[in-house]
Amino acid sequence: MKNYLFPVYLVTAVLIVYVTAIQVNLATSLILFVFSFSPVLVLWMVYRVLTADVEVTSTFEEKWYEDQ
Repeated sequence: MKNYLFPVYLVTAVLIVYVTAIQVNLATSLILFVFSFSPVLVLWMVYRVLTADVEVTSTFEEKWYEDQ
């Protein structure tokens, strides 16, 4: 697995657990903890994805719209 994809998968898994916890009425303290900790996870994910060492070979003018 690529190093920059791990945060995306982890934050998505936390989101699924959060939504499931709300739907099945789990402990309110767990729901509030995940809700309060989620901005930190999202910021970490954004930082890891934006600082990933990925080389883009195409320019904006070449592929400004992928369906062409």
